[in-house]
Amino acid sequence: MAISKLTLNDGNQMYENEESLGAAIKSSGAARSALFVTTKLRRLQSGQTAKSALHVSLKKLGLDYVDLYLIHVPGQHAGQLTEVWKSMEECKKEGLAKSIGVSNFEVAHLQEILKGAEFPPSVNQIEIHPYVWKSLQPVIALHKEHGIITSSYGGLSPLFRAPGGPLDPVIEKIRARLESTRGQSVSVGQVLNKWLQQYGILVVTTSSKADRMREYLDTANVPELTAEEIESIESAGAQRHQKFFN
Repeated sequence: MAISKLTLNDGNQMYENEESLGAAIKSSGAARSALFVTTKLRRLQSGQTAKSALHVSLKKLGLDYVDLYLIHVPGQHAGQLTEVWKSMEECKKEGLAKSIGVSNFEVAHLQEILKGAEFPPSVNQIEIHPYVWKSLQPVIALHKEHGIITSSYGGLSPLFRAPGGPLDPVIEKIRARLESTRGQSVSVGQVLNKWLQQYGILVVTTSSKADRMREYLDTANVPELTAEEIESIESAGAQRHQKFFN
């Protein structure tokens, strides 16, 4: 795993990738201040808290703190979300995590922790693409109400996990227009990432392929979508409701 221009490094207790990420950080020689390191809380073991779990993660990462600590899956903490969030807040207070947030949280999960929260989640990382966009409006509205950053994963899933759907011809038409306007190549993936970015959504890429990473970084140079193009993407997406991750 190489550390290069992409300084967001996404660890995960459940996927057991923290030791390899820590080794990559160490071998890169990069200054800690130049990196943004995230890890996610898995299902708690008996007697464990979010704070004690983070101490284990920090040892594996070889770090004194992470920049962002997320509750990965709300269902793994059913009936305990308020208690778990209090422990997350302790991590923030003690400087073990600069920011704390959540992942895969729906409206009810957010409301449960917001009731007694000293710190609201800084971010909610959720599956976002046109095939779920309509159903996500209530949670995105709650994000706006409480100043929670909306972060996305799986944004390209409709194109690569379910090709041939109603979205494909719409994206291809927009891609061709953007490429003509730009005078340089534009990919279908960049069209969807641009759509997300124009909503102010933080796009997280998990690809290990160098060309995909370069393409992701280059999205900033792609011309903006028109209002009509955005509407056409969402209209096509509304024709199918499909999630790709549980």
